[in-house]
Amino acid sequence: MSSAGEILFEKEYPSALKLVPEIQNEVKKAIKKFVPSERLDAIILGVSEAVYNSIKHGNKSDSKKKIFLLIEKDKKTITISILDEGEGFDFSKIPDPTESENILKESGRGIFIIKNVVDNLRYEFSNTGTKTILTIKL
Repeated sequence: MSSAGEILFEKEYPSALKLVPEIQNEVKKAIKKFVPSERLDAIILGVSEAVYNSIKHGNKSDSKKKIFLLIEKDKKTITISILDEGEGFDFSKIPDPTESENILKESGRGIFIIKNVVDNLRYEFSNTGTKTILTIKL
């Protein structure tokens, strides 16, 4: 991570979807004084989707596995990283939820939402897990 950045928040959580609202609140508290109020709710939605994906798809809702949340700030950006213990995925195989055959599907919109509410979304895959990295420009 950035050595020049300031850590705003870091915490480890068990893989439990019931914790998503608590995580939302903690992220909101950590970033609200830096992010314009008109963007805050959308960013929190994006973080929620990323956390949900890490728990459900990355860790397969395995309560023995953990996710780790880190929020860092530098002069120009806030970076929110969510690390899970999952195997990763092929980003190119994620279906586009705006295509007609996917419009009525009940899932598959998370990454699309995240990409539309943050300034940059990227993934890092390793043998210890998948890191989802959301960047917000200040």
